[in-house]
Amino acid sequence: MDLYEYQGKQYFARYGIPTSPGGVADTVDEAVAQAEAAGYPVVVKAQVKVGGRGKAGGIKLANDASEVRAHAGAILGMDIKGHVVRRLWVEHASDIAEEYYASFTLDRPAKTHLGMLSREGGVEIEEVAATNPGAIARIHIDPVRGLDLDTARRWADDAGLDEAARGQAAEVLVALYRCYDEGDCDLAEINPLILTVDGRVHALDAKVTLDDNARFRHPEWDEYAATETDDPREKMAREKGLNYIGLSGDVGIIANGAGLAMSTCDVVNQVGGQPANFLDIGGGASADVMSAALEVINADPSVRAIFVNIFGGITRVDEVAKGVIEALGRVELRSPIVLRLDGTNAEEGRALLAPHLTDRLVAEATMLAAARTAVAMAAAAGSHAVTGAGAERDSEERA
Repeated sequence: MDLYEYQGKQYFARYGIPTSPGGVADTVDEAVAQAEAAGYPVVVKAQVKVGGRGKAGGIKLANDASEVRAHAGAILGMDIKGHVVRRLWVEHASDIAEEYYASFTLDRPAKTHLGMLSREGGVEIEEVAATNPGAIARIHIDPVRGLDLDTARRWADDAGLDEAARGQAAEVLVALYRCYDEGDCDLAEINPLILTVDGRVHALDAKVTLDDNARFRHPEWDEYAATETDDPREKMAREKGLNYIGLSGDVGIIANGAGLAMSTCDVVNQVGGQPANFLDIGGGASADVMSAALEVINADPSVRAIFVNIFGGITRVDEVAKGVIEALGRVELRSPIVLRLDGTNAEEGRALLAPHLTDRLVAEATMLAAARTAVAMAAAAGSHAVTGAGAERDSEERA
């Protein structure tokens, strides 16, 4: 469960992590009241669970009440990457000398906790990793031993943080690790962690993802669940028992197994397309499961082609093919489907599908070929939609 920035800062406060004074506002008048309480100048920040708020105009500096009113009125109701702003965080503006990055998450291959610290904060950590990987100081933490102040101080030294910040930064890092560990987080991130002109270190932003598996230990998390605005696609998939994550592309993905689903998303990107989702149907591909998956994909208006990628191990491909055929009889699809079926009894499965293949139900032998076909179909459908919309406008203008 991802938290909004203001919730993340409230979570940080439980562990003694310093943040800027501020408060939540749902209306313009509330924003002005919070600004008065925090003290001018203030920053008015859109509360949405997506990056790029600043570039979209969702973060504004205000020096007085009139500016708060103008910015709050403009930001409330704003659409940022499909997320409508319904709440603001108004905090006292900080006079920043330096910006750093700090986070804790789980390093699954190493089976231990991973801390990342960089003196290059304020930008996406992926960008730092790509352009200057040496700027990220990584540390693996034994969950039994945890993180002590001396280790955190050496870590801050290794990261090259300014001398004036290192002592306070080490204290924040220890507190952030406690938040991550004791607070049952999948991710606890501060970007940026700032050093102010007057020598104070505190969190200017908060990104917190809570581990849903630990919810039984945290009845207080119910207040966060009450503010969740689910992606309707994800809600529908959850109701059908599917492992689904909505993305922003136009190629719908169905695969059996999380690894294969991720690889399918990667290969779609590799050939120039954009996946609309990650959908793992698990080990089975019965008609019921396949119908449910197709219904979820079909409900997404951005999908222009569907890529079904099934590898039969324990699951036999001929049984998968029967499930696909029956599912197609149940669901009226808006988009063409590209199938790649391989593994146990693959030939039998392909033979079963052969009589049903059309220009809107295509089979490919390899994952790469299937991805290319699906991306091409999506592009063609998108071009047709744009052309059709243009012709409709022209007709209306002539009328």
